[in-house]
Amino acid sequence: MAALQKLSQRGRLDRLYFLLVVLCEAGAGQMHYSVPEEMDKGSFVGDIAKDLGLEPLTLAERGVRIVSRGRTQLFALNPRSGSLVTAGRIDREALCAQSAQCLVNFNILLEDKFNIYSVEVEITDINDNAPRFGVDELELKISETTTPGFRIPLKSAHDADVGENTLQKYELNPNDHFSLVVRSGVDGNKYPELVLELALDREEKAVHHLVLVALDGGSPVRSGTSRIHVTVLDANDNAPIFTQPEYRVSVPESMPVGTRILTVTATDTDEGYNAQVAYFQEKNPGETSEIFELESTSGDITIIKSLDYEDAKVHEIDIEAQDGPGLLTRTKVIVTVLDVNDNAPEFDMTSSTSSIPEGSPPGTIIALFNVHDRDSGQNAFITCSLPENLPFKLERSVDNYHRLVTTRALDREQFSSYNVTVTAKDGGKPSLSTDAYITLQVADINDNPPTFPHMSYSAYIPENNPRGASIISVVAHDPDSDDNAHVTYSFTEDTLQDAPLSSYISINSDTGILYALRSFDYEQFQDLHLRLTAWDNGNPPLSSNVSLSIFVLDQNDNAPEILYPAVPTDGSTGVELAPRSAEPGYLVTKVVAVDRDSGQNAWLSYRLLKASEPGLFTVGLHTGEVRTARALLDRDALKQSLVVVVQDHGQPPLSATVTLTVVVADNIPDVLADLGSTRTPADPNDSDLTLYLVVAVAAVSCVFLAFVIVLLGLRLRRWHSSRLLQASGGGLVGVPASHFVGVDGVRAFLQTYSHEVSLTADSGESHVIFPQPNYADMLLSQESCEKKDFLSSPQSLLEDKGEETSQVNSLHGILMRHC
Repeated sequence: MAALQKLSQRGRLDRLYFLLVVLCEAGAGQMHYSVPEEMDKGSFVGDIAKDLGLEPLTLAERGVRIVSRGRTQLFALNPRSGSLVTAGRIDREALCAQSAQCLVNFNILLEDKFNIYSVEVEITDINDNAPRFGVDELELKISETTTPGFRIPLKSAHDADVGENTLQKYELNPNDHFSLVVRSGVDGNKYPELVLELALDREEKAVHHLVLVALDGGSPVRSGTSRIHVTVLDANDNAPIFTQPEYRVSVPESMPVGTRILTVTATDTDEGYNAQVAYFQEKNPGETSEIFELESTSGDITIIKSLDYEDAKVHEIDIEAQDGPGLLTRTKVIVTVLDVNDNAPEFDMTSSTSSIPEGSPPGTIIALFNVHDRDSGQNAFITCSLPENLPFKLERSVDNYHRLVTTRALDREQFSSYNVTVTAKDGGKPSLSTDAYITLQVADINDNPPTFPHMSYSAYIPENNPRGASIISVVAHDPDSDDNAHVTYSFTEDTLQDAPLSSYISINSDTGILYALRSFDYEQFQDLHLRLTAWDNGNPPLSSNVSLSIFVLDQNDNAPEILYPAVPTDGSTGVELAPRSAEPGYLVTKVVAVDRDSGQNAWLSYRLLKASEPGLFTVGLHTGEVRTARALLDRDALKQSLVVVVQDHGQPPLSATVTLTVVVADNIPDVLADLGSTRTPADPNDSDLTLYLVVAVAAVSCVFLAFVIVLLGLRLRRWHSSRLLQASGGGLVGVPASHFVGVDGVRAFLQTYSHEVSLTADSGESHVIFPQPNYADMLLSQESCEKKDFLSSPQSLLEDKGEETSQVNSLHGILMRHC
């Protein structure tokens, strides 16, 4: 039968499923729904998507979810239909006991907007509990002297349901001696009483067996039974009576265990055994019987378990007083628990972010949390605060929800993280507080370019450096982090002497170290300028520039180069003339030398290293001028050989030498006379040979003169072309520096040519030699040009004065160059 009733009840529940009432309140953003208890998991409760004005498929995208605290989640969201459904079976009696109205409150959170909506669901009762008696069998003892109309209170039944589904009536099985009367108590409950209709006769029947049925008003009706055994006794016709029909007491929740809170008292007007009263606590469903203890003889009520206002605010204790024979009376003790500020505020972090990008606008939401206090009244009034000097503030929302938002844009380079302490303080005395800690990381954005410590850099590197030598290290700093702070280096590509700059130097893109790719030559260039760029790895990347000047330091790697007199390529020696009448200090010639180095490495000094006639000539230390040291004497040799050394001041010093040949004579005829005086006696046959020789020399001279004229024309044409190139900025390219000599700022291009004729008395051994043109540099001093007293041009003289052929050859060379 119970199974049939259960099936019938379930059918009615299924019909109720389609008759649910969805009520959405417009005020305060609260939605109200109603659902019967004991519905299957996933049963429809309400259309949340419709009530929120959203499409069902957008619930997941909007991050809609249920947030609640302090209990098991009873409801869930169906993402496909957008409806609110049950998360499991709901037992109204376990949730709300016998409260007239059972409401479940929670909140709906839209995470994308951080909006909170309050939802209230009423759990309606169904008739799923039958009335139950505290005892299955009740023993009553009634004196046979009891007059009809005597009422005996019976054990009442309890139904966990409410409303129409709770206990509605009692029924007693038909019999001749007893009837049933139901009395309504001050608390609204129904209490059955057994009424004696006929006088009892113990001798006729000592025990009466009755069945008391308790019925509720559900559909189908549920019932509970209690068997009553009435034993007929004699003489006890008065039941105990309590001093108060109902007892009330208020107890703070902090009352310690073992404290007596109340004493109930009942009296019986009978005497002796019939007046002995004992007290009993009625065992009702719930925890009340586990919190209080009733002393059966004294009626003292003692606390045996700590009270908690947050668990139960009111406790009801049903107490019975029974005399010796078994007559009883009933009373109720209502214990009101007073709240004590014994609970600190509690945080419930609904949603939070651990990191936000720097530069986020003010008002960015960091966290959404709920603060609640299990106490009540002023003890549950909560205020939240933040430490000072933080770029955050709290915004209060509905139902004690708070938002933590920024008050200004954050800068990671100032503070990379924040440890925010939120303090919640209640209004109790003394007040209690709780701290919540929120750690926020400020994520980096690429808002800082790399910066160099200096506006410009200078570096020095000696010439002839090894390839791959490091020049300088430049470092740029970026206050950002990770990839935004990873700096790479490059330099602006340019050209140097028609070659790309990258062929001279390179830069390590990660370290900023510059390396030389080749050995630098100070004589080619002394400095180079470039622009370095530092890039970070952000998106988009940022950069900064700095200028760098690299200076090449000179080293003494070039020996002095003698421009005048130049060494002839044909092996002859240049000749300088000095008149015999020259006074001491007379300028004979000047050694001109240059050094391609610079500074101290290019400072030159001249000295006379060797002389055929010591003490006859001196050399200016810094000018290179060769002057006579004394007057020339007749005994002085016709030819003087001087070796002049030119040395720079580098470390170590480098030097070059030149050999000068000075011919002592007042004029050219004197030279010829001096040379003739040294001739050997002529052979008688030399007169004819001399005639042939003169003719041959004249012919050769004419041919050679024509050759010189053509060659000079070609050279002048080339020189003119080089001057045009120099005027256009090209300079004289390809012409050795030894072909140029500067006097008073004027450059001259000097060339000499020589040829040799060797004639002997033996025609078989006579020969004429025309060597390749010989180029020598000639420097004429301004003084010698004005006085016209000697010719300072390179001349070829044979050192062998014993042969006439050598004298003639030397004379011919002098005449040709002079012409």
